[in-house]
Amino acid sequence: MFLLNGQQAIIAILANIFFIGISFYALQAIMIEKVIKKNKVFQAQLLFILISIMIGSIVANFFLNLTNWSNQLPFLFN
Repeated sequence: MFLLNGQQAIIAILANIFFIGISFYALQAIMIEKVIKKNKVFQAQLLFILISIMIGSIVANFFLNLTNWSNQLPFLFN
């Protein structure tokens, strides 16, 4: 069973948002204050958000590709 393009888009958006949130939560375990210079709070927060987006997007793409490939496995047996 294959999804329509609109359904795939919604699933991709939700997966990206979910994994970006998970990576943001996971990155909070890092004590970044010890690495960032004084009076550079905004830049540190921006870096934190960008790293979260990067990691979350990579993980979401991995899982979306994995589900897409698993949906294509039945074509091996046709």
